[in-house]
Amino acid sequence: MNNIELVDKATDIKHKAYVPYSEFPVGAALLSHSGKIYTGCNIENAAYPVSCCAERVAIFKAIADGEYAFTEMAVAADTERPVPPCGSCRQVMSEFFDSDMKIHLTNVDHHTKTVTMEELLPFSFQPDDLGDRS
Repeated sequence: MNNIELVDKATDIKHKAYVPYSEFPVGAALLSHSGKIYTGCNIENAAYPVSCCAERVAIFKAIADGEYAFTEMAVAADTERPVPPCGSCRQVMSEFFDSDMKIHLTNVDHHTKTVTMEELLPFSFQPDDLGDRS
């Protein structure tokens, strides 16, 4: 699969977003090492903090399906610039993505910026930072 196909999947799923409050649909498509694609869209709630972003929906679907290894992700929104993930999504992404994994960010005009996980969240908090908990 090439990144254009992955971006297309992210763009398509964005139309299923539940965004009655922000009216800001976002879609994400995550490619696993096994070749399966997991999609997600943002899902809002009247109690804003319990809403979930598209990136985390896709990641959590994959994890729930037993997938823990990923090759790339695409994120799409109707923005002027390629859409950057929020801080919460970046932290979850850093938990499951290798530092050199490619993430394709796109906008309403299909302009795409590709970054690595390390570029997206340098010096991220990692499981090893918890130290020895025995």
